[in-house]
Amino acid sequence: MPDVTIINGRLVTMAGPAGPRRGEAMSELAEIESGWIAIENGRIHGLGEGSPPEDMVSDVVLDLDGRIVLPTWIDCHTHACWTGSRLDEWEAMLTGVNYTEILEAGGGILSTVRAVRSATQEELTEALFDRLGRLQSFGTGAIEVKSGYGLTTESELKMLRAIHAASQDAETMVAGTFLGAHAIDTEQPDFVDRVIEETLPTVTDEFPGITCDAYLEEGAWSLDQTRRLFEHAQALGCPLRLHTDQFNSLGGVPMAIELGARSVDHLEAITPSDVELLGRSNTIGVLLPSSGFHLDQRYAPGRDLIDAGASIAIGTNCNPGSAPTSSMPLTMAIACRRCGLTPAEAITAATWNAACVLGIDGDVGSLEVGKRGDLQVLDERDSRSVVWHFGSPPPPIVLLDGRPVQFLAESDPAGEEDREE
Repeated sequence: MPDVTIINGRLVTMAGPAGPRRGEAMSELAEIESGWIAIENGRIHGLGEGSPPEDMVSDVVLDLDGRIVLPTWIDCHTHACWTGSRLDEWEAMLTGVNYTEILEAGGGILSTVRAVRSATQEELTEALFDRLGRLQSFGTGAIEVKSGYGLTTESELKMLRAIHAASQDAETMVAGTFLGAHAIDTEQPDFVDRVIEETLPTVTDEFPGITCDAYLEEGAWSLDQTRRLFEHAQALGCPLRLHTDQFNSLGGVPMAIELGARSVDHLEAITPSDVELLGRSNTIGVLLPSSGFHLDQRYAPGRDLIDAGASIAIGTNCNPGSAPTSSMPLTMAIACRRCGLTPAEAITAATWNAACVLGIDGDVGSLEVGKRGDLQVLDERDSRSVVWHFGSPPPPIVLLDGRPVQFLAESDPAGEEDREE
C-alpha cells in the first residue's frame, strides 16, 4: 500500500522525452487537469488522471481540491556554502560603486575567501545546512553548491567536505561542484598553475567525477587559463560548466561548446553571434537573473536564446555578494519580466532543464513513476500564477523523498470568501 496518496490535484508533471528541452518543447508542461499521485517508499508509485484505483489509495489521503502539484525546484547554480558578511559592499554599491571596482579593491569574492579560510569545516557545514532549509522552504528539492571561496587546496577540500557533510543530513539533494577557478589570488605565486596541477587532481582523488567550473571574466580567469584547466579536468573525468559573459564576452561560450560543457552560466553580455551558436549546441544556457536584479539591472537575453533554439535553465546564484536570495520563485518571476521567458518556459527551466544540467533528471525534475517523491503543492489553480506572484508565501506542502518537510495546514488557498462555514 502507498504511504500517501494525493487526489484532485492539477498535476504539472513535466513528463516527456529524455534530454534538455528547447524551443516549443519548453512550453510543454504535460499537465493533468485533475489527477492523483501515490507515493511509496520515497518514490512515485503511480499517478494518473481522475480517481486512483483502489490499490493506490493509502491511509493518508491529501485532497487538493484542484490545487497545483509541481516537481520541486532544481536550483542548478548556487554558492550557498560561505561564512562572513558582505553587507558593507552592498551598501557601497547603493552609493554607486560597481561590482568590478569592489573586486579590484580586494573585496567581492576575495572578501568571502578570507572568511571561509578562517572558518572550520563544521562551521561551513552548519551555515550551509541552515541555507538548505531556507531554500527548501521555497520549494527547492535539489541544489548544486560550488566551492570557490577557498582558493587553496586545503580550503577547497574543506569546502567540498562541508558540502558533502551537509548533504548527508539534508532532505534536499545536494550536488557539489569544484570551482577552484573562482578568482585569481594574486598573493599566491603561480596560482593558476597550482590550481591546475595541485588542487584539481587532489580534489578529483577524493571526489572522482566532480563537475569542474571556472569564472571567466576580466580580473578573474582568462580564456587561455580556463582552457588549460578544462583540458586537465576532462582528462580526469570531470564534467565542465562555465561562468561566462557576465560583464564581458571573452570567447567563453564558443570554447565551452567546443569542449562539450554541460552549461554556460550568466550570459548577460553574450553576443548575438554566440546566441546563435549556443542555440545550435547541446550546451545549456543557465540564466541567473537575481544577479542583475541585485547588481546592475543587466539580464541575459533569454527570449533571444530560446528563439535561437537554445536549451535554458534558471538558478538563484545564491551567494553573499551578487545574489543574496534563496527563492527560486522570485528568480523565475524576474526571468519572466526581464529575460523574456513565458511562465511555462520558466517552469521548465527551473525543473526539468535544471535537472539535466546537474545530470539528475533520472531521479527528479518531473513527476513520473519510479522517480523520487519530490513535489510541492501550491495555493493556486493556474500554473502561470507561480511566476505572476513575486515575493509570495512559501508552498504550503513540500514532500522530499516522499516525506513531508513542510506542511502548513492552516493555509487556505480558496480565500475567506470561498470557505465553507
